[in-house]
Amino acid sequence: MSRTKTAETIENVEFPSFDASKATDQIRAFAEKGVEQSKEAYAKLKTGAEETQKALESTFETAKTVSSDLSLKTIAALRANAEAGFSHLEALIGAKSLSEVVELQTSFLRKRIELSVEQAKDFQAVASKAAEDVSKPIKTAFEKAVKDIKAA
Repeated sequence: MSRTKTAETIENVEFPSFDASKATDQIRAFAEKGVEQSKEAYAKLKTGAEETQKALESTFETAKTVSSDLSLKTIAALRANAEAGFSHLEALIGAKSLSEVVELQTSFLRKRIELSVEQAKDFQAVASKAAEDVSKPIKTAFEKAVKDIKAA
C-alpha cells in the first residue's frame, strides 16, 4: 500500500513549468540594468577624475606662481640685507672715533632687528597667502565632492 500511495502522490505532484523566454527576458533586463548602472558609475568617475585633474593643475600652477613670489621676496630681502651691510661697513671705515663706531654699530643693529621683524612679517603674510592660494582649488574640489556625495 505504501507503494500505491507513493505512486499516487507522484502522479498528483505538479512540477512548475519552466518558461525559457521569461528567464531570458529577466536576464536581459538584469544585464541591461547592470550596464546602465556601470555607465552611470563610469560617467561619475570620469567627471570626478576630470575635476580632480583640473584642481591639481590649478594647484600646481598656483604653487608655481607662489613659489616665484616667495623667491622674489627672498632675493629682495637678501639684496636689502647685503646693501645695508655694505653701507654699514663703509660708515664704519669712515668713523673718526671709537664712540662713533659704537654709535654706528648700535644704530645698525637696531635697524637690522627692525628690518628683520618687518621682513619676517612680510614672509609670514606671503607664506600664509601662498598656503591659502595653493590649497584653495583642492579645498573647493573636496567640498564639491562631499556635496555631490551627500546629494546622491
